[in-house]
Amino acid sequence: MTRVFERARFEEPGLGKTHQVVDVLKGMASPLVSDRDLDPLMHRIGDARYVLLGEASHGTSEFYTWRARISERLIREKGFSFIAVEGDWPDAYRLNRYVKGRPGRRSAREVLDRFARWPTWMWANREVVNLVEWIRELGEDRPEDHKVGWYGLDVYSLWSSMTAVIGYLDECDVEAAREARHAYECFAPYFEDERAYARATVLVPHGCQEEVVRVLSTLVAKAPRYARDTGREAQFDAEQNALVAKNAELYYRSMVGGGAASWNVRDGHMAETLERLMQFHGPGAKCIVWEHNTHIGDARFTDMTNRGEYNVGQLVRESHPKDDVVLVGFSTHHGTVIAGEEWDAPMERMVVPPARPGSVEDTLHRVSGEDCLVIFGEPASHPLLLEPRGHRAIGVVYRPRYERFGNYVPTVLPCRYDALLHIDESHALAPLHAERPDSRVPETYPTGM
Repeated sequence: MTRVFERARFEEPGLGKTHQVVDVLKGMASPLVSDRDLDPLMHRIGDARYVLLGEASHGTSEFYTWRARISERLIREKGFSFIAVEGDWPDAYRLNRYVKGRPGRRSAREVLDRFARWPTWMWANREVVNLVEWIRELGEDRPEDHKVGWYGLDVYSLWSSMTAVIGYLDECDVEAAREARHAYECFAPYFEDERAYARATVLVPHGCQEEVVRVLSTLVAKAPRYARDTGREAQFDAEQNALVAKNAELYYRSMVGGGAASWNVRDGHMAETLERLMQFHGPGAKCIVWEHNTHIGDARFTDMTNRGEYNVGQLVRESHPKDDVVLVGFSTHHGTVIAGEEWDAPMERMVVPPARPGSVEDTLHRVSGEDCLVIFGEPASHPLLLEPRGHRAIGVVYRPRYERFGNYVPTVLPCRYDALLHIDESHALAPLHAERPDSRVPETYPTGM
């Protein structure tokens, strides 16, 4: 079932109908206080191999804490193989090395302190430290191929991924390293400035496309030899960095055209990376994904389809049997959050005002005024829930005073997600350090999600 929305015409359902929806949800919602309250979600997940955990902001403590609790149970009870997050591959791979006990950093905090790309608080926070240390401790008594991994799905790390490719080739194939350096010199005139490269492709439409494809092709062709010489995971890491460079070049080149292209390149890359990780971990692999609701909630049941956008949740659902995929959304009615007023601005602890009347968050607040877990059955069994409602989405850039004029994504709730955790009053997460003055993100980073 697919439904298309037009945001310009979207209006919240009348409050009279909201009262009816509240009555329906009261029969579906259960309290969310302790780990035991996750039992219905564990039952719903069953033998699924893909569990995608969302968040309604990148700066809410409870979203991270509950995702960690869910992840711990999935790893302990159902043998999940790895966590893949909305983060850069090179940064996340350093964390992967740490959780697997490889030589290097002495603590998760030390590793996360090196996450320098704005917004640093997304991963350099106390909530992530606690989970990462738990995963490392769990793996101490496990054989290498049973240690839980931690990987980044995102596409932004053009420069650091190219550096990683050359560093790898320097160790195992000097001639290929020389050729990669020569290919990547195509980017030298832009001085590690994605925006400068994107603008330049207006005049030279193909930019450095051939060069990044050529380096990736070399790594793929020589993969068996490299895996023998350096180990499978080191070879996979290098090949993935070459793939990031190829797709990042396309992403930044597509930004200048506007529209859905850059969003789709990014989510397409994240879905591709997830499938590569599943193949790498073998036929019995199971994955946990941590991303914003806008990436893991099925785009077909929002107004994203009107803009020609798809996302990770949709692509994973379309590629696998229904029982293999579970999408879990998050929401909050009010509280505080870490975000910035604009790109590269210092992080702030901001107030999240009470949700807009008639929205998903307002409706769930009316259910009990407490935290709750909702498991959705077959959508057709609850026709009142099939009417779209605004679902709040807070990005890394947030201006609470304007949120009633935006920040709400029209959503058919039981189709976009299989389950939802609602935190009635939420709190800002605990960042590890202040923002770095030299951090940058692309100026057209889509909607801050």
